Amino acid sequence: MFRPVEVKALSDYKVWLRYADGVEGEVDLSDLAGRGVFELWDDYSAFENVRIGEHGELVWDNDIDLCPNALYLRLTGKAPEEVFPNLRQVGV
Repeated sequence: MFRPVEVKALSDYKVWLRYADGVEGEVDLSDLAGRGVFELWDDYSAFENVRIGEHGELVWDNDIDLCPNALYLRLTGKAPEEVFPNLRQVGV
């Protein structure tokens, strides 16, 4: 599991993340804003209250949490098979 160690809310529904392995950068979450549970972010101050949860997930007001592994993939642009080698298919 990839564990974020620092998170900051940025403008336009972006977050800056730094992971324990040194990977850092911005992730654009604007595609989620205003949809379903993400309507919470219609009040932008709610989006700015992002924090890292006890299992490494990003959390907003205990109503929304996002998987740190999924965010790592978004940040790095890597495919799941690249960072989780056990996902590679074995020929039959």
